[in-house]
Amino acid sequence: MTRAGEQIAMDPVDRAIERIRAVYRSWNRDTPVAQMRRDWDAAFAESVPGMSCEPVSIGGTPGEWIAPAGAPPDKTILYFHGGGFRIGSVTSHRGLIAQVAGASGCRVLAIDYRLAPEHRFPAALEDALGAWRWMIDHGLKPADIALAGDSAGGNLVLAAMCSLRDRGLSLPAAAALMSPWTDLAATGASYESRAEADPIHERAMILALAKNYLGEQGDPRDPLASPLYADLSGLPPLFIQVGDRETVRDDSTTLADKAKAAGVDVGLEVWDGMIHVFQMFSEIPQARQAIGLVARFLRQHLQLTAERTAQ
Repeated sequence: MTRAGEQIAMDPVDRAIERIRAVYRSWNRDTPVAQMRRDWDAAFAESVPGMSCEPVSIGGTPGEWIAPAGAPPDKTILYFHGGGFRIGSVTSHRGLIAQVAGASGCRVLAIDYRLAPEHRFPAALEDALGAWRWMIDHGLKPADIALAGDSAGGNLVLAAMCSLRDRGLSLPAAAALMSPWTDLAATGASYESRAEADPIHERAMILALAKNYLGEQGDPRDPLASPLYADLSGLPPLFIQVGDRETVRDDSTTLADKAKAAGVDVGLEVWDGMIHVFQMFSEIPQARQAIGLVARFLRQHLQLTAERTAQ
């Protein structure tokens, strides 16, 4: 039995890891995916005091406006949550999204895009593009919209921008990515070099999630499924944060290298000792600092000048 003193002494990152493991331990091979999604939402849902949370339907896709008081109506962040395209929702990520909204002083539209295996690639990407079109149809200008996402949501941010560019459409002002999952083939050296440091995301698990998303015949190197293999030229400024302990670290570092080689303005931060999407865990002190830096980047490119701090 863990004594109270031992729990208090536990490292904040270890506490976050234990929260994730507690959910994983409750599952087995027979656990329905619907139950997994309910468990994930229950484990990570947070209240967001001081925020306005307004449900909205975007062509049948559920979404939610999350906004701090005084947010300008003409500047917006479009956010895509993570979860390996299998779990995760606005509910599980509302706390993180609210932190981004509060720190940036900008309202955020987050969507519950369709998940696999019921809806495989490219369903999630279609929903992401549908949310973009919906915002434009409602009078927002591309230069007044920034994209943001974590993990699989970071994948969608990149894939959506590549799709818009290839169609000759205007792009958002900028994009912020937290631990983006960009290589569904899982080829990065960090899958080996960080295998012991990352207690959560094994390569076999990543490949299983990729197959769940793509199907048996899906190509993990399809540029719109794995943006690491895409032509990145012409994309707007990118800001990438990743933890040094992540097996998927090289999904970010290699992406940054390729984007820079393609002429994209890229900022990359590799956070020492941090895990996958560490910004999601309020018990980790560095999460607040990281979100503040994400918000500063977004505010700069949305031309919101007043400085704010993470809520």
